[in-house]
Amino acid sequence: MIFYNQVYQYVNSDKDNRIRIIEVDDPIVYYVELHGDTAMPKKISVKTLEDEIDAGVLLAVSDPFLMNHDDKNLTLKQIEKRDEDWAVINGTWGDYKCQLLEKKTRDLAFDQIAENFNLKKLKVKRLFTRFWQRGLNKNALLPDYNKSGGKGKERDLAGANKVGRPRKYALSKEQNQGINITEEVKKQFSHVIKQYYRKKEQITLTETYEYLLRDFYSHKYIEDGEVKYSVWDASRIPSYNQFYYWFKKYEDPQLDISMRKSKKEFDLKHRPILSNSSLETDGPGTRFQVDATIADIYLVSSFNRSLIIGRPVVYGIIDVYSRLFTGVYVGLEGPSWTGAMMALDNMITDKVSYCAEYGIDIDELQWPAKHMPEILIADRGEFEGYSVTSLINNFNIKIENTSAYRGDLKGIIERQFGTINGKIKRKAPGAIQKEYRERGDRDYRLDATLNLKEFTKIVIHLMMQHNQKIIDKYPLEKSMIEDGLVATPLNLWTWGIANKKGRLQVTNDKNIYRLNILPRGKARITRAGIKFKGLSYGSEKAVNEQWYVKLRSTSIEVAYDPRDMDQIYIPSNDGRNFDICFLLDTSKQYKGNMLEEIEFYQEYLEELKAEQFVEQKNNSINTDVAIEEIIKKAKSEKKRLSKPTSKAEQVRNIKVNRLAEKALQREEEKFDLVDRETNVNQKPTQILEFPKAKEEPVKKTSSSLMSKLKRKRDKEFGEDE
Repeated sequence: MIFYNQVYQYVNSDKDNRIRIIEVDDPIVYYVELHGDTAMPKKISVKTLEDEIDAGVLLAVSDPFLMNHDDKNLTLKQIEKRDEDWAVINGTWGDYKCQLLEKKTRDLAFDQIAENFNLKKLKVKRLFTRFWQRGLNKNALLPDYNKSGGKGKERDLAGANKVGRPRKYALSKEQNQGINITEEVKKQFSHVIKQYYRKKEQITLTETYEYLLRDFYSHKYIEDGEVKYSVWDASRIPSYNQFYYWFKKYEDPQLDISMRKSKKEFDLKHRPILSNSSLETDGPGTRFQVDATIADIYLVSSFNRSLIIGRPVVYGIIDVYSRLFTGVYVGLEGPSWTGAMMALDNMITDKVSYCAEYGIDIDELQWPAKHMPEILIADRGEFEGYSVTSLINNFNIKIENTSAYRGDLKGIIERQFGTINGKIKRKAPGAIQKEYRERGDRDYRLDATLNLKEFTKIVIHLMMQHNQKIIDKYPLEKSMIEDGLVATPLNLWTWGIANKKGRLQVTNDKNIYRLNILPRGKARITRAGIKFKGLSYGSEKAVNEQWYVKLRSTSIEVAYDPRDMDQIYIPSNDGRNFDICFLLDTSKQYKGNMLEEIEFYQEYLEELKAEQFVEQKNNSINTDVAIEEIIKKAKSEKKRLSKPTSKAEQVRNIKVNRLAEKALQREEEKFDLVDRETNVNQKPTQILEFPKAKEEPVKKTSSSLMSKLKRKRDKEFGEDE
């Protein structure tokens, strides 16, 4: 199978002989060689290319230009140059694609483009060469870079124009009593409809007619201090039937509903449905719809089935053309970017291995989806931010965000969620049976039985059943009918790949893809490690390059997985590699925790500190008071002592005084392991006396001080008494 934007390499060639598929128009494939600064598209038959792949002559390889570039890391000059060149490509690739792909018409197309943008023809050739070679995306045009990623096409923004209403009509004469409806009267009708009817208060048409009579066909007077109105006689006023008739003439249901309720109300419940989502695509992979729903069932813990953990979140991604489910995530994350990130990761995951994780054995033909689309239709909120920008610039996956409360814009995935929830309600214990329980009703939450893994297996089975289910009212093409195609998602997917263009992409490096969808944050380099979210991390690169000394207090951008904060990632400037930072021992108490748990613990510790604030201050103050009292008492006792004859005497005896004090301290602190009271009746311990060594004479001052200190000690302990 030949994929759009895939890179292949001829293995029997000594030189760099890689090619990129830039267009698939069965039975022809257009490609461009990845070497040379003016490489032009060439064409080859699909069969020839597939034969070379089957023979092992041509192999699919990783995209050498696939990388992760963030606009924040680019200079203003680089961005300006890229956007300037992108304006040329973006404004001409769609219009001149057919001419540029064919050799006979290519030069004329280049001449016209060069003339339109006042550029040299060689400059235009080089721009298109860079665009084709480096991934058909915006970042392929970055100056001074030889690698980029993804594929590109103009963004298609759809919108509906408001239809105006006519203001002038032919005169109409009523045969009953009343007046003729002139242009002036019709303007009065228009005024009261606009002034009173098309308001959020939603007054009735009858009340609007009464406002018409009050404003234009009545006398105003004051009676008993109150303002009152007197309507003219019937021959001088328009009847309600006349007003209703012209109201229907003026009626604009879209405007009326939008003004009285909301534009979303009209778009969701009243807009005409004259098309089909499948008509907006030209094959599998053109558009994927992604959405999340909270399943109508309560689950139990996988560790203890008596613990109810609430309702799971189900993310689904579906191909608009074929209705095939291409990605799924069942968990407790979201609706949030983390849940959406897991669904996007599953989108490119081989479903055979994914199902095997849950004990479900399938072959690739039963669920062949493992691709990226050209356009992803999603809700606002979780699909806004850096990660989405990264997908756009590096993979050229265009994001079309729907308006709030516009589930109808993702009708396919919304409808399938409804089907899945309906079957779960009918079969699974713990499912929500009523939106509001009445008094006496059993609490269905107590019936919860399934854990998260078991529920995931059920969702997988339901999605696989959907992939093989016949789609009613699918707009089959004539060629589908001629081929006897049964409209199941699997059949439509397979048929579309074989017969339509499509825009399916595959990625050979899942780590780069994940690096693009992981959330980003700012970390700070300190002497105590790389600080992020209150945690300390270490990196081998940081140690080798002496970051902790040279780059202290510098901020760096990191990617992280909020479900496991044991490690974070520093993306490299080349867009392909990254360095891993591991949690240091100083933060090991948070090892194995999610970011939410860590933030909870940190907030909890701060709350504990706040609770102890007064007690801590009291303790500090009382300690200071105790210290000051000790010092005050010591100073008082010192004043009562007779002062030495001179300052020199105080300083001269420091060493001797220390020896005497040490002897006293040893006498007081020495251990005596004999219990005197217990051993009072025992024979006294025999003491062996050794010959006394010759004692050195002690200075008189020291001996006198020693005796004085001993007498003081004996007095304090009452030994003199």
